[in-house]
Amino acid sequence: MLNFLHILSQHFIFILFFLLLVLSLLLQLWKRFRGADEKPPEGLGSSKEYNVDMIPKFIIANGNLVRVLIHTDVTKYLNFKAVDGSFVYNKGKICKVPANDVEALKSPLMGLFEKRRARKFFIYVQDYEENDPKSHEGLDLTKVTARKIISKYGLEDDTIDFIGHALALHQDDSYLDQPALDFVKRMKAFARLSAVYGGTYMLNKPECKVEFDADGKAIGVTSEGETAKCKKIVCDPSYLPDKVKKVGKVARAICIMSHPIPHTSDSHSVQLILPQKQLGRKSDMYLFCCSYSHNVAPKGKYIAFVSTEAETDKPEVELKPGVDLLGSVEEIFYETYDRYVPTNDSGVDHCFISTSYDATTHFETTVDDVIAMYSKITGKTLDLSVDLSAASATADE
Repeated sequence: MLNFLHILSQHFIFILFFLLLVLSLLLQLWKRFRGADEKPPEGLGSSKEYNVDMIPKFIIANGNLVRVLIHTDVTKYLNFKAVDGSFVYNKGKICKVPANDVEALKSPLMGLFEKRRARKFFIYVQDYEENDPKSHEGLDLTKVTARKIISKYGLEDDTIDFIGHALALHQDDSYLDQPALDFVKRMKAFARLSAVYGGTYMLNKPECKVEFDADGKAIGVTSEGETAKCKKIVCDPSYLPDKVKKVGKVARAICIMSHPIPHTSDSHSVQLILPQKQLGRKSDMYLFCCSYSHNVAPKGKYIAFVSTEAETDKPEVELKPGVDLLGSVEEIFYETYDRYVPTNDSGVDHCFISTSYDATTHFETTVDDVIAMYSKITGKTLDLSVDLSAASATADE
């Protein structure tokens, strides 16, 4: 993986944890999974036209990452391409997550009477304002569980599955027995530059070693005989393995195809969520697809990813429900990697360690981790209240 140190005003060193590993040639992908001796078949197209992200994720339009990018003015240097659609696996079928009133009325996810009940629930969510008791309908969402809120509107189990996982993006059903405020906020959200400031970058620095003083405080990072001094370290778990613990494992399949995922309206880019209950699992499964239209593959080729929190040591078997939804696959690669969380006391050693990437197909959990780290590092709360529609208009101009 590309390593680099980011030294900011001689106070912090950031060992990159936000950069995803991308294999920019098909030959690199083949070497990683099949060894140097095998060569990819000619039918897959030009090797140099492939850019395969090992941990692909979408940016949720109304999510925190957008707010972070706007807050830091990074949007000035980025181009965005809208995803064709978000889908959910329900009763053995792939269904589009409704994005407007017309789609909601036509959606097979709910029957007519269930749609009426769901509409009342959505109106409650839309009208809910944390600082306006009149909109609370007598419920304290810091105490009342999500399960109780949902039961008030008499929603069916399949509807709860769809709402909780495809809209609120919860990874399992534990949210149902937790205070409903976070759930409602997620639902409500669904419905609606370092170098410039004196930063220095050192690219492709191998074997970065964090240095500590006699008291166990981080004082710098050494690579190739050079030590960059600092007061705090920000890094991913791989740099400080003795200060993290394993909490799980992600299983992933990377697939090369010559067609879009079936039953997704020929979409070139999609997110498809398979709720745990639909598969009889403990955690959700995710499908991510992009194509030649995103400059990641030659003309006519699609790259799909199936990922989940591993519950066994057999990714081929575990990921089969998701892989089966892809249709014909020309090539498939399986991998697993461990997930870690920090165990250190950052107040003592001045090391701020991120959590590992999870199986989700979006950045929301990652950004939550970054925001929490920001607060630990600075002692401040990051204010991300921003008018996204106004920001979008400015970006368009």
